[in-house]
Amino acid sequence: MTQEQPALSVRVECYAGYRGEESPHRFFLKSREIVVEEIVDRWLAPDHRYFKVRSEEGDIYILRHDVALGHWELTLFTKHR
Repeated sequence: MTQEQPALSVRVECYAGYRGEESPHRFFLKSREIVVEEIVDRWLAPDHRYFKVRSEEGDIYILRHDVALGHWELTLFTKHR
């Protein structure tokens, strides 16, 4: 049996699109700033919004936003080869 790693809280700066939906523009892992180059995918769950993003370095991240609490978490990271 594998144990799931806990999600990591992150600070996210967003911009509102033409429909007023917020999308991540950059986020911070401790003091490291990561600029979002592209939103690869996005999807909704009952309590959260998810964003799969690619950084300027080509790394892939999945960010989860708890809309009710306004809290962001990093749930997945894949390093660009």
